[in-house]
Amino acid sequence: CAVHSRVQYSTVYNPSEKTFDKILIANRGEIACRVMKTCKKMGIQTVAVHSEVDSSAVHVKMADEAVCVGPAPTNKSYLNMDAIMDAIRATGAQAVHPGYGFLSENKEFAKRLAAEGVTFIGPDTQAIQAMGDKIESKLIAKAAKVNTIPGFDGVVKTAEEAVKIAQDIGYPVMIKASAGGGGKGMRIAWNDEETREGFRFSSQEAASSFGDDRLLIEKYIDNPRHIEIQVLADKHGNALWLNERECSIQRRNQKVVEEAPSTFLDPVTRQAMGEQAVQLARAVQYSSAGTVEFLVDSKKNFYFLEMNTRLQVEHPITECITGLDLVEQMIRVAKGYQLQHKQQDIPINGWAIETRVYAEDPYKSFGLPSIGWLSQYQEPLNLSNVRVDSGIQEGSDISIYYDPMISKLVTYGATRGEALARMEEALDNYVIRGVTHNIPLLREIITHPRFISGDINTNFLPEVYPEGFKGHQLEEDKRRELVASAVALHITAQLRSQKVLGNLRVSSTPVECNHWELCVELGERRHVADVTKSGNIYTVEVDGNKVEISGEWNLASPLLPLRINGKHRMLQCLSRDISGKIVLQYLGTSVAEGQEICVIEAMKMQNSLTAVKQAKVKSVHCKPGETVGEGDLLIELE
Repeated sequence: CAVHSRVQYSTVYNPSEKTFDKILIANRGEIACRVMKTCKKMGIQTVAVHSEVDSSAVHVKMADEAVCVGPAPTNKSYLNMDAIMDAIRATGAQAVHPGYGFLSENKEFAKRLAAEGVTFIGPDTQAIQAMGDKIESKLIAKAAKVNTIPGFDGVVKTAEEAVKIAQDIGYPVMIKASAGGGGKGMRIAWNDEETREGFRFSSQEAASSFGDDRLLIEKYIDNPRHIEIQVLADKHGNALWLNERECSIQRRNQKVVEEAPSTFLDPVTRQAMGEQAVQLARAVQYSSAGTVEFLVDSKKNFYFLEMNTRLQVEHPITECITGLDLVEQMIRVAKGYQLQHKQQDIPINGWAIETRVYAEDPYKSFGLPSIGWLSQYQEPLNLSNVRVDSGIQEGSDISIYYDPMISKLVTYGATRGEALARMEEALDNYVIRGVTHNIPLLREIITHPRFISGDINTNFLPEVYPEGFKGHQLEEDKRRELVASAVALHITAQLRSQKVLGNLRVSSTPVECNHWELCVELGERRHVADVTKSGNIYTVEVDGNKVEISGEWNLASPLLPLRINGKHRMLQCLSRDISGKIVLQYLGTSVAEGQEICVIEAMKMQNSLTAVKQAKVKSVHCKPGETVGEGDLLIELE
């Protein structure tokens, strides 16, 4: 399905191809909702499991049946195998889709399902086990002639042995836990002393996080790209690679922005990586969707990192450029059907970009979790070529117990430029109130010259923001645009309130003023704005430069589409109080430490008086109905 037809992925349901009557989704949030959407298209009944605090969650409402599996903590609910097995028996579910995380790569869970004749929608336990152990997976990859990072294949037992191995490999080296993941139990060492220290710390972390203190050492690839290949295989020996995903924009070893395809790969490198990924899948008799992750250096040498034996978080961008529904493919394969496609059938149609929208504060270590209640929530689905995978809605709670992801925002287009422009627009149109979110950071990344040029690696964030993310730093012309927008919005609000008050008090039509001078404070600087209004258009002179602004001026809406000097811009009104204080979000900037905000705090306006701060009235110098002239003293404030 070509991108220009605006199809994100196609679930071609064949009623004669029987799969399952009922599937239980052993997950929550956006991925549970994502799996249910395909199940509904395929005519399959769905069962949700949920914790006590998730009883009114979106995935619970979306399912045909729902079963509570325990209290909020994950080890008592979503990781509670006994409770989930009971739910399967109680509902008669024939198969289980595990999503990602939780039990998705747990071989014991897959074994328990098999023992009860329930289908696990994923690979078999042998493949899960082989790829889940970093030492074993590396040995299998080597045997399958997959490029691996130079290193020591066995388990490192002592700090001194670690030093000798590191010297043989050559610094820098990576010391990491065999059973590890998520950045835990990993240390980079540049010399012998750091190797000893790294061995000690990594052993301790690995033991406490995974109950397994085995370590391996390999060459550290400096400033690499993280590029992964999506594979799809059936139980009949057929295996495909569905192109790559570029996942180099990361913080704390977790992905933030992904895209497909990668700007970096040429057709020859893409094919070589794809073929090696399929060789590895065949080596472990893999059947289902899976992902082979590679590190790629500046010379396009690529090295096997690990294989994820599940559906990836970022699978939607692959669906966008291939037209395949990966969840549908997983269900078909689990039932025993052969793949419907050959390698030559797999296209790259256009470009897709995904940003992970999190409830977190991007000004603290590029994102520390933020919890709260979504008081206002509006996804940018009014735009074409936008896909939002979410499991929340207005009124949802972002809980301390689970991952703070709000959604995966995906845009696509015929070219990368189109997809990026649409992403910028989608981020500006995304309304999230009640929790701190990372949209300012996401917007900065996708508009940064280095990202636009494709000059990225896994150290992109610390390189671009060595002092941490401080928010969008407005250029002079953008400062003037923000000042002018705030002024125009403020006057619009004042005129409307004045019109309402005027209509209540007098029958005569008030004379509308069309010229104002206002004082605006933006950050530490004050600006004088000279404003004229003609019809729906404001001309605002700021610091000797004219800015022309027009728009719908719907002050009840959180979104404010304006034309600024002929260009379309989407602003958001975060708050507006009776004193005339307006807080706007513009180009991703909003009210937060480290960001620039625009506040109109003092103004002169005909037919309108507004106190700029709370104060006691000292004396009143006029009487009701008295005629007053320009410059007359009316009220004194203490």
